[in-house]
Amino acid sequence: MKVAAVKKPGGPGNLVIEDRPDPKPKAGEILVRIHASSLNYHDFVVVMGGIPTDDGRIPMSDGAGEVVEVGEGVTKYKPGDKVLSLFFPNWQAGEIEAAGFASVPGDGADGCGAELVAAPETAFTRMPEGYSYREAATLPCAALTAWRALMVEAKVKPGDWVLTQGTGGVSIFALQFAKAAGCRVISTSSSNAKLERLKELGADHVINYKDTPDWGKAAKAITGGRGVDEVVEIGGPGTLAQSITASRPGGHISLIGVLTGVAGEVPTAALFSLNITLSGITVGSRRHQEDMIAAIEANGIKPVLDKDFPLAEIADAFAHQASQQHFGKITLSL
Repeated sequence: MKVAAVKKPGGPGNLVIEDRPDPKPKAGEILVRIHASSLNYHDFVVVMGGIPTDDGRIPMSDGAGEVVEVGEGVTKYKPGDKVLSLFFPNWQAGEIEAAGFASVPGDGADGCGAELVAAPETAFTRMPEGYSYREAATLPCAALTAWRALMVEAKVKPGDWVLTQGTGGVSIFALQFAKAAGCRVISTSSSNAKLERLKELGADHVINYKDTPDWGKAAKAITGGRGVDEVVEIGGPGTLAQSITASRPGGHISLIGVLTGVAGEVPTAALFSLNITLSGITVGSRRHQEDMIAAIEANGIKPVLDKDFPLAEIADAFAHQASQQHFGKITLSL
């Protein structure tokens, strides 16, 4: 089978396509022919060598494909079933028990940048009905992160105000889920063209954060001075202060990204005086993914897709991601 592999120390020049033996499913495992994957920021950091992995690691956490063979004792799936990978294959339900990434595909374990993957049947869920493989491959990391942020941690309800940042996969899914839940959405970007596309997707208000550096104050003004109920925070230390300014007393901030750095100053006085809850979000469980898929089917939600690349052009796909010219999810077809 063909696989992509990250050679140390990482970077596009050390991302190669190799031939490896086809895997065979062990007891309790299924063999999946991967048809599509999608690029996440986590995958980018792995490929660039920012996350230490074994030499020759197969990247890509997301994968959608077809079951071609089942191992002894498998009961959930049969050949021909369409399945979707899990970011945390060992987190089935309940509270997260381990924050490590040892079992995450494309990080601590080989991922979905391969034509065939053998893994426990519990490492997959079904795909949404009516979804293509390419559409389904956008869900396990970005969509599930947005779902957990809004529906599990913030528990948004109709009429709530939700603030999203930028036009990456998580932010766009957050906009879509929030609107499906009856929320009012304020979205930010530095591109007026992208802001127009966000409005087309349902954003009620948009703010260009380059033109309006105090966008937190602007967002709060949009709500009539009340503040937003939920912020999907992707920037980290460089944007957190503005997110706190935008929030209502007793509001919630879902910290899911560190695009502006991994450490920095936090206005703790404002955070505690407003009784704001700050939750760290790392994707979700199998149960969360199953609930999300049911909601996607009930609401007819479809992902926003950007460019698609063949596996042989995976380095070009990551270069396109690094250019930040994309809108929605970049995908790989295998």
